[in-house]
Amino acid sequence: MFSQRWHYALAFVAGLGVVSASLAGLAAALIYPNLPSLDSLTDYKPKIPLRIYSSDGALLAEFGEERRAFMPIGQVPKLMQQAIIAAEDERFYEHGGVDTLGVLRAAGANILSGGASQGASTITMQVARNFFLTRERTLTRKFSEALLAIKIEHNLPKDKILELYINQIYLGQRAYGFEAAARTYFGKTLGDLSVAEIAMLAGLPKGPSLYNPVVNPMRATARQHYVLARMRKLDFIDEPTYQKALKEKLVVRRERRVVDVPADYAAEMVRLNLVQQYGEEQLYNSGYKVVTTIRRAHQEAANTALWRGVMDYDDRHGYRGPEKSLRLPPAGEARDTLIRDTLRSLHTINGLVPAVVLAANTKSLTAVLPDGKRVEVSGASLRLAAAWLDAKAKSGKRIYPGAVVRLRQNKDGSWKISQLPQIEAALVAVDPHTGAITALVGGFDFGRNKFNHVTQAWRQPGSSFKPFIYSAALEKGYTPASVIDDAPLSLTAEEAGGTPWEPQNYDGTFSGPVRMRTALTRSLNLVSIRILEGIGPHYARDYIKRFGFDPSRHPPYLTMALGAGSVTPLQLAGAYAVFANTGYRVAPYLIEKVYDSSGKLLMESRPQTVTSGAPRVLDARNAFLMSSMMQDAARRGTAARVSQLGRTDLAGKTGTTNDQRDGWFAGYSPDLVAVSWIGFDQPKSLGPGETGAASALPIWIDFMGRALARTPQKPFAPPEGVVAATIDPATGELVPEDASGITEYFYQENLPQQQSPFADMFQIFPKTHPINEVQ
Repeated sequence: MFSQRWHYALAFVAGLGVVSASLAGLAAALIYPNLPSLDSLTDYKPKIPLRIYSSDGALLAEFGEERRAFMPIGQVPKLMQQAIIAAEDERFYEHGGVDTLGVLRAAGANILSGGASQGASTITMQVARNFFLTRERTLTRKFSEALLAIKIEHNLPKDKILELYINQIYLGQRAYGFEAAARTYFGKTLGDLSVAEIAMLAGLPKGPSLYNPVVNPMRATARQHYVLARMRKLDFIDEPTYQKALKEKLVVRRERRVVDVPADYAAEMVRLNLVQQYGEEQLYNSGYKVVTTIRRAHQEAANTALWRGVMDYDDRHGYRGPEKSLRLPPAGEARDTLIRDTLRSLHTINGLVPAVVLAANTKSLTAVLPDGKRVEVSGASLRLAAAWLDAKAKSGKRIYPGAVVRLRQNKDGSWKISQLPQIEAALVAVDPHTGAITALVGGFDFGRNKFNHVTQAWRQPGSSFKPFIYSAALEKGYTPASVIDDAPLSLTAEEAGGTPWEPQNYDGTFSGPVRMRTALTRSLNLVSIRILEGIGPHYARDYIKRFGFDPSRHPPYLTMALGAGSVTPLQLAGAYAVFANTGYRVAPYLIEKVYDSSGKLLMESRPQTVTSGAPRVLDARNAFLMSSMMQDAARRGTAARVSQLGRTDLAGKTGTTNDQRDGWFAGYSPDLVAVSWIGFDQPKSLGPGETGAASALPIWIDFMGRALARTPQKPFAPPEGVVAATIDPATGELVPEDASGITEYFYQENLPQQQSPFADMFQIFPKTHPINEVQ
């Protein structure tokens, strides 16, 4: 009887198996012909973002929905392949798409654990799911996935399947594929990863969010250790390597930026230009590569110089108080949650890290950072906000527990109290021979303010515009030795373009008759106005067109002599390039070449350069005389601080507008032009003493010091048609050649014809007297 029951049971089970197999076979017969085509696998074209590079290969920016970097299987390190197989599918090279043994093993484990603790998806099944299917948890989807995996195995070799998996799988932080993940999490390529880093990445496919080392470091480490153990069990690594990898402390990049050098404003200029040509869909997903004119060393120098200049200005003007104040509950989970949520809502801006104060007194401050770390600020690092720590500080302004502040790190790793600056700044550098933009920073932080001050900020240039008026005067017969009276001046409303005007020099003094060279060196306003009056505002307005200025932005009034029109920093850099390159007009440009994903050249810039087609717009003699006069400005004039660079091949001019609303410095060597600007977006005074020399010039000096660090000096050489003569510094007239006096340069045809009435006095001094130099 018992035996008969067993026979019935076995017969029932066997019959059920036959029916199930028949139904599965029928389902397969119905589903298999309708499975999707494998064209997208055999002709795999991943969505690769637009990448923008410097001229020397540094990644500046990426634009696209997904971070990808396709890598052929032959270039994927063998250990990376083995780690993936160890973690996801150890029988990958043995099964035919569906691992029957794996299914049985997972089923057994799940029965024993009483739940679905293990899955049995092979790498091929994951490829099928990622390319063709949804993630819905239904039997039909799972069955289709298995059939599609078998179809893939019948049509593609194993290495191709693994290549598709390695490049397509999502691994968190917007990174698709293991090469993109290596760059995102570790800032490295796959070939540069350690065994511990490889294992960390190999653990991500199971749960890109759950095992993300940025947001879940403990779970990520546990998963990494599991992968390492699997690699050791399968003999992919030996015991010493395994132990070393377990002990290795990984440094994970917390910021999402994966570029080599930040150049957000330049990259945005490139993006906007190319979107018009190719459209967003094609541009962001087709793997285009753009090579720009940016030089890595110049861009890094510009980033550093602008950051320092802005922070130094901000520090000079005092602390404005905490960003906000939290009402902290007692120590515990509620307080920790409030602090964590607050800091997550704030972003680190250009190295300025948000922090919540936990304790504060006049001598020290303890704060917690976004990563949960507690830091102490004391001594000189607390000086900026010392007054706000005093018990007498205004209510609501005082720094106390719960205050949200900004900290920045010192070179030694300690922390210093800081704040988000309100001031903006810009810096652009141009090769004067080609027009290539080698560095561009359009503001303090692109994420905070996307307005590009290099190209979009039309501001009054102040005295940095004077050289163009002086250049026009040279064409009208003036010379650097021409004497003009620095004396009080009253202008009518018609002459000033609005209301009557009594202009002043910056220091409010008058020097009497001075030579044109001295007037430019000292930036004497009244002399500049008299020069413009002498040559005529309408002539000057027409003349400046040769430098690339828009005449409509420079009304033909005598105020133009002091830079009352409007320019952008990029426009001013292009104009100063004419002086630097001895008289040629070159157009600043940023995009050098554009390639598609296969490396085919789609576009190449062919600029008009000094040696290939750039028009001459200025007499070389004029350019030399202007450079000579601006060298004096950089040696002993308003820009005398330039001399700290220890070079003799630098020239330039400061600029300060009314009420110190804008600070400028435009300067150059024979091979590099740079313009720095500083000011508020809503124009207001920079503050007492904040001239171009005080606020913009330090940025320029910092940049040029780094950019020219390994560049030999190259003097401005006088061209043919320029002669040197000894003159009386008081009258600008000639003195005997063997007499003392100063040396001055002239157009040959404009050499003074009259000797100074004081010429005999100069015979008293020997020719080597210190007065004998160009002044």
